[in-house]
Amino acid sequence: MKAAFLETSGAPEVLRYGDVPTPTPKTGEVLIRTGMAALNPIDTYIRAGMLGAPSLKPFITGTDVAGTVEAVGAGVKRFKIGDRVWGSNQGLLGRQGTCAEYVCASEEFFYPTPAGVSDAEAAAVALVGITAHLGLFRCAKLQSGEIAFVNGGTGGVGSMVVQMAKAVGARVIATVGSEDKAKLCKTWGADLVLNYKTDDVPARIKEFTQGQGVNVWYETQREPDFFKTVDLLARRGRMIVMAGRQAQPTFPVGPFYVKDCSLFGFAMFNATPDEQRVCADDINRWLAAKKLHAPIGKTFPLAETAAAHRFLEENTLHKAGTLVGKVVIKP
Repeated sequence: MKAAFLETSGAPEVLRYGDVPTPTPKTGEVLIRTGMAALNPIDTYIRAGMLGAPSLKPFITGTDVAGTVEAVGAGVKRFKIGDRVWGSNQGLLGRQGTCAEYVCASEEFFYPTPAGVSDAEAAAVALVGITAHLGLFRCAKLQSGEIAFVNGGTGGVGSMVVQMAKAVGARVIATVGSEDKAKLCKTWGADLVLNYKTDDVPARIKEFTQGQGVNVWYETQREPDFFKTVDLLARRGRMIVMAGRQAQPTFPVGPFYVKDCSLFGFAMFNATPDEQRVCADDINRWLAAKKLHAPIGKTFPLAETAAAHRFLEENTLHKAGTLVGKVVIKP
């Protein structure tokens, strides 16, 4: 099969496109014919060697996938040949990735794709959707009527936070960097969309919350300014952090604890398969009901996966501003 793989860590140019053996499903595994794969920032960290050298060589990049079950191993109970599925959690922790014509992995990492949902959207929603859901509901336990805030309301995780919070009846504040992004965010129901380049964000948040603050603050920035954000939390507010591996910002302990606030940090791939399946069940329900949409910023052919990595890094690390939504890969 064709795949995008590497033999050594480094810049995007270490990724090669070529033939690798097609895997055979073992006990409990399914073989997926890839309809679409999707990239996430963690894929670029792994490729660059920031998380250590890959244990598998050649190592296939990619975390998310959607496609059709081609074969099943012994003991598989949840899927049969011909089923459309989507999933995440590949390309890390000793597992091969998804930027290939076929993906073979444990059935516990896959979920049925709802009728009417494309492989592109299912792949694009995978990691970011599960990440958003874990933060909002497992960690912060967001409730209807509460106010949630997220930085980057049209980003991969941010777009999911906005839509999921609205799906359960919360009010949502989001920041964006342009008028076009603001319009998109409003189509998903965001109650207040602020341009972080031109608006006085703290003042507008205090005005919107009538001085009471935000109940759930979903922080997507790598270097958050906790002095500003803690001031904007409500009493018993909950803050989520899930980015910034090397970040060590100063934290205002006093202002935080006297408001009975809570701080949650998590990495999606640490969640158990059962915990992630809870997320996937809601995601599928919202996808089927058209309450959740995964914005796709750019599609690359599998042969140009290295260029896709470069494009993603330009936007996540160097703030190019040329990406709205996800980068997806088509075999």
